[in-house]
Amino acid sequence: MPQLAGGSETGLGKRTLGVPALVFMIIAASAPLTVVAGGTTSNFAVTGVLGIPLSFIVLGVCLALFTVGYAAMSAHISNAGAFYAYIAQGLGRAAGVGAAWVALVSYNAMQVGIYGLFGFASASFVSAKLGVDVPWWATALVGFLAVGWLGVRKVDLSAKVIAVLVGLEFVAVLVFDVVAIAVAPEGISGASMDPANLFTAGVGAALAFSIAAFMGFESAAIYSEEAKDPKRSIARATYIAVAVISLFYAFSGWATATATGHSQIIAKSREFGPDLIFVFLAEHGGTVLADIAQVLFVTSLFAALMAFHNAVARYVFSLSREGVLPRRLAYVNPESFAPVAGSLSQSLVALVMLTVFAAAGIGSELGALYPVLTFFTWLTNTGAFGLVLLLVLISAAVIGYFRKHGEGYSLWVKLIAPAMAVVTLGAVFVLIVANFNVLIGSEGLSTLSWLLPAVAVVPGMAGLCWGLYLRSVRPDIYAGIGHGGTDS
Repeated sequence: MPQLAGGSETGLGKRTLGVPALVFMIIAASAPLTVVAGGTTSNFAVTGVLGIPLSFIVLGVCLALFTVGYAAMSAHISNAGAFYAYIAQGLGRAAGVGAAWVALVSYNAMQVGIYGLFGFASASFVSAKLGVDVPWWATALVGFLAVGWLGVRKVDLSAKVIAVLVGLEFVAVLVFDVVAIAVAPEGISGASMDPANLFTAGVGAALAFSIAAFMGFESAAIYSEEAKDPKRSIARATYIAVAVISLFYAFSGWATATATGHSQIIAKSREFGPDLIFVFLAEHGGTVLADIAQVLFVTSLFAALMAFHNAVARYVFSLSREGVLPRRLAYVNPESFAPVAGSLSQSLVALVMLTVFAAAGIGSELGALYPVLTFFTWLTNTGAFGLVLLLVLISAAVIGYFRKHGEGYSLWVKLIAPAMAVVTLGAVFVLIVANFNVLIGSEGLSTLSWLLPAVAVVPGMAGLCWGLYLRSVRPDIYAGIGHGGTDS
């Protein structure tokens, strides 16, 4: 019979994930083809900034600074509730509970919101190829069932599925990059990598858009209890992922501008949006190639759904194991070692939100784009808002943690790099706040421009209060917060 992890002999599967599997899990969350086809073109279109490709390099440097301390801390803390555990041990247990609730909301928002784009893209493809008018929520529901089924299986099965899908994504994007460079209607130019074309009036919105492409890069630590060598593999996987994501997106963003010509990329992005690279491939590579790329666009979204689903399931498991959430939610299958209760609870949240948005979209004046402009845009930007806030807090937590456990580490690792990460990522967070109305497509300040960020922040404040309550009323539970269910 399945048992409660943390209060039994059953926990998450041990030593099943190596560095390659972790890297694929991380990159899947950032959805390479989705970023190149959707995120980059949308960034060009909305901000009017030519230097979007360079923004990935700038943010890659910021996240590399973050990774210095984060990776060092991963050698000391092995906990499926990564953000939660790191902040609890660096800034205090109550702060850790607050961070955990922000993480739960943010990861859920990212995962659930992707169903909007997944449903739209898959339904549009089916309708175009089969001539059958399929509602977006129907194909989203098919994806939901597949994610739910894989979520209660062994994590290495999910890892294998994700590895195949991510590998195919990279091939598709590289094919586009090669064709783009070969066509290059205005020749080869470095204009989109020129700092003067990034650091303009729209740089704040550009960086706020681009940071979403990295969300999930920190997720290797979530699998630390299932990694073969957590003291080394978590750090290696995170460094590799940051380097690959920043360089690959910068190169592919430059190739996207090259495909249409740097003087035309903003206008073309506004005309075609996420369809730009598929229109380009159909024109220069043939319909079959464009169709394959569109299918892989859908599977890219599915891989991201799986990655974020797994992250949420493990957060629920970690919090429940320590008694911060009801312990029954730490239920683990002793055969698959999957956090079944955490997985099912995330699926329930997704199903409820799917139902709400599907019902709300009936007869919407937004038409077919309704799930993209509302469900996807609102929730994923809310998730990115919360996760960047957590990155800032973790950087501060690294400094706090190594004040007590810094022996053997250089000043660069335990203070300078994390302090620089606090400053740089803090600046990005401020830019997200200042440009949130742009990110959600709102004209000026609106109710949504403050309500959606509040959805991420308010649970954090409530979690902090809950942590303080546990300290005074349940000191036994409080003592184990962030320490894997054991006093430390």
